[in-house]
Amino acid sequence: MNKLLRVFRVFTFLLTIYLVIRNKKSFLGLKPLAPNKLKETIIYLGASFIKLAQVLATRSDFFDKEYLDELKELHDTLPAMSEKDFQKVYKSSFDKDTFKSFSPTPIASASIGQVHVAYTHSGKKVAVKLRRENIANQVMTDIKIINSFNTIFRPLFSHYTKNSIEAVVSEFSKMILQEVSFTHELQNLVKFSVVYKDAGVRFPKPYAEFCSDSALVMSFEEGFRFDDKENLLKYNIDFKNVIAKLVEFYTTQMLINGYFHADPHPGNLLVSPEGELILLDFGMVKSVPSDTRIAIISLIKAANEQDYERYIAANKKLGTVAYEAPSTELAEFTSKMFDIFSNENLNSESMQELAFDVLESTRNLPFKLPSDAIYILRVSAIIEGLGTTYIENFNGIKDILPILQDNIPKALGEKENLGEVVLDEIKEFPFILQDLKSSIKKISNDELQIEISNDQLEWIQKEFSSKVKSYAISFTLILGSFFTLLLDKELKEVSLGLFVFGFVRILYK
Repeated sequence: MNKLLRVFRVFTFLLTIYLVIRNKKSFLGLKPLAPNKLKETIIYLGASFIKLAQVLATRSDFFDKEYLDELKELHDTLPAMSEKDFQKVYKSSFDKDTFKSFSPTPIASASIGQVHVAYTHSGKKVAVKLRRENIANQVMTDIKIINSFNTIFRPLFSHYTKNSIEAVVSEFSKMILQEVSFTHELQNLVKFSVVYKDAGVRFPKPYAEFCSDSALVMSFEEGFRFDDKENLLKYNIDFKNVIAKLVEFYTTQMLINGYFHADPHPGNLLVSPEGELILLDFGMVKSVPSDTRIAIISLIKAANEQDYERYIAANKKLGTVAYEAPSTELAEFTSKMFDIFSNENLNSESMQELAFDVLESTRNLPFKLPSDAIYILRVSAIIEGLGTTYIENFNGIKDILPILQDNIPKALGEKENLGEVVLDEIKEFPFILQDLKSSIKKISNDELQIEISNDQLEWIQKEFSSKVKSYAISFTLILGSFFTLLLDKELKEVSLGLFVFGFVRILYK
């Protein structure tokens, strides 16, 4: 019975997502869940769906403001494991005398695990993260359920919406399976600590000798949650400086090193009384390919210079806008959005209302969500949300872009002085001459080749599939007319109707 109830809850969750994305009021008489009921359903369904909802919450072009507000409240604050489950996980992870003392009451409880305070025999205070009992099996089951429903609903979506949902489901499935492995998280933490040892941000120190796939033991980091406004005010912490530090750190992660922490929600970000940033929870760590980083840099540069056509071109390179999307129309839409978010006279609520009005007009444009962009968008949305907590009318265009602009030269690998630049150019000159010579030779020998981008190939494939499908239906109708006549000559009117209909479909393509 519980299994059937879970499948029904999953169905109502996915149906609601479908109806909201398609802007439909009902499907076969079934209506979407109200925003608060959707949030309650997601919390009931647990880890997999909380994580999926957090990814979906980045899609402001799909969801109305009321739904986004509810989805953004999902901060993984869940009931703790039962005493029976806790004892089972603890006993399978540690010996009886592993710790000098261990508090059985968790200080935090999330979708994948819960955190306890303990002391080692040397007196060190540590944070012990225990994985929820049977969570790995539950996640595997949920992935199968989601994929089954996605197969059912897939024909109802447009080509690009279908591919975007496919990307979300695929990326979600991959990441959630990695997150339930604390061995994987330990590896992420160790690598992150090495890559960003000089970043001026603090990370927990892992105690690998106590760790396993179901338990992670780290140094206990003292600090206030990023959204603990009361204590941050009490210690006179400069919010603008902290936000600038956070943005600069994420710029380094995503644009320079291409290795970033993809889950910086308030529970995973602490601020020390001295204003130092502390980053926790390394279950979601992503690598950004170099071509994606270059596209993001181009996008930021174009945004800062308000070059809207170049901004759209950068979005196409990033893969968030389809190859054949109308650049002029999208540039006009982008200009309107920039005007809204750079208007000093608007508060954040007014900005959101105006932005959603403009977004409504673009609902049918071919936007996409490639897997590389999912967590970049999510991180960007979270950081902007953190900024609005402390800075009035804070927004990405007005407050974040200048910081990013300062980091673009570093992201592109530009040198700091003229001598280094000249030296690099001299070193590159022989290779440029070689490339030029090779190109001239290919032209003279008629061997010059033109490369087609993945986006162009996708568009060609979509157009070809659409044409083939259409002609296949027409020829099936014509063949069906002959088959009907052979089957029963009395059905010649039906046969003629099928033939004419199929022939007319071909003529008017």
